[in-house]
Amino acid sequence: MNESFIYYTIEQEAVAELKDRGSKFLACAFPVTTIEQFKLKLKALKELHPKANHYCFAYRIGTDGNTFKVSDDGEPGGSAGRPILGQIDSKEITNIAVVVVRYFGGTLLGVPGLINAYKTVTSFVLQTIPVVQKQKEIFYAIEFDYTRMNEVMMILKQCNCSILNQEQLLFCRIETGIPQNRLEEVAYRFKELHDVHLQKF
Repeated sequence: MNESFIYYTIEQEAVAELKDRGSKFLACAFPVTTIEQFKLKLKALKELHPKANHYCFAYRIGTDGNTFKVSDDGEPGGSAGRPILGQIDSKEITNIAVVVVRYFGGTLLGVPGLINAYKTVTSFVLQTIPVVQKQKEIFYAIEFDYTRMNEVMMILKQCNCSILNQEQLLFCRIETGIPQNRLEEVAYRFKELHDVHLQKF
């Protein structure tokens, strides 16, 4: 399959730990698809580790990878968030966040030491999670008469579309993710079924 139609991500969470001169670094990696999702997870981690000194993070979201953020959370500028993002990007994955929770151990590590610690613990956690390949999708709503249900479902299945939401009344609506590389084929097949309407959302 053409590389431009796929992206790489993770589907499960993992935690890794690193100790350096008394400080403890806990890297928590998890899949995210929205900034709201990330904020909720960060809040939960802060509640889980209320005595930690820093909650540094990086995330990259979206199949184009254009939505990203880094935070040093009180560590010297560039010593935490950037090294974390660097590890995410070296694996070329998106829809992922890594939060590193640091418990300070009394010994200052210096900027090079911090960069190394954040980079290393992020690398550890990413090594433990399988990377999965997914198809880039474009999201459409399909509206059709109930009598067309079997034909619509067959096209979605044959073209590997994902179903996000489904309403079944007399008139049906399905929200679907259509793989980018099958879009023309899907649109053509639905056009053949005259009373099926496809619209982007």
